[in-house]
Amino acid sequence: MAFKISDACISCGVCMPECAVEAISEGTDQYTIDAEACIDCGACADVCPQSAISEA
Repeated sequence: MAFKISDACISCGVCMPECAVEAISEGTDQYTIDAEACIDCGACADVCPQSAISEA
């Protein structure tokens, strides 16, 4: 199951370098996770200062 980023995202970018498979990208209003590329490791959720990343 892939992770997702909620509306609580403030687009700080802390999560992006933590993704081992580069599944996170900057969206229009907030960052997004490519569900097909996500390997469900949770590294991004561990560093998010807003707790905006959770399992889908």
